[in-house]
Order: sequence, then structure tokens, then C-alpha cells
Amino acid sequence: MTMRTECRHYESRTYNNGEVVRKCRVDAAPEAPWRCPDDCVLFELRMIDVGWQVGSLERPEQAVEPEPEGQDIAALLNEAEDIVNSAAPEIIAEVDGKKKSKKKRKRR
Repeated sequence: MTMRTECRHYESRTYNNGEVVRKCRVDAAPEAPWRCPDDCVLFELRMIDVGWQVGSLERPEQAVEPEPEGQDIAALLNEAEDIVNSAAPEIIAEVDGKKKSKKKRKRR
């Protein structure tokens, strides 16, 4: 099943380069985050679009996105997660360093 855009857990983001990411916020289908599982038990109908920016009343027709090729999609997703997790400590240290330097400037 394709992404159910009427679900409250559906999330879509468009980046500056035009790439669009559609996913489930509650990770209901970790082996296939680009589509909803059939008969998803976490489906909840979205009631209000709070905080969303809506450009028009017409929704563009969504093209069916092809599934990634390869036999072991879960392994690919795990590898991507490992890459992100390995970068996290360095990023956190960098952000903490910037916070400390701002505090020192304020004390002066």
C-alpha cells in the first residue's frame, strides 16, 4: 500500500533541491518506510492540520514511487542508521562547544 496521506502519522518534507521525503513518524513499517503496511494498526485519521503550511486547496496527484531494488532492504536501512549514529557524538560535541563559548561571551 502507498503512503496514506490522511493518516495523522504521515509526514512529508520537501527539500531545497526539490527532493520530497514521505514517511511514517511512528515507524510502523521499518523495513519499508516509504509505504504503509496493509491493515496498519497504528492508522489514525488526521482531524486537523495544525501548524501546516498549505499552498492550495488542490492536492497534487502523487506518483507511485518505485520500491528500492535489492534483496535485503532492512540491511540497507540498518547501514544508513549506523552511519547517522556514528556521526551523532561528533555533532553533539560540536553543538555543546558552541553553547559553552556563547555562555562565556555572555559572562564578560
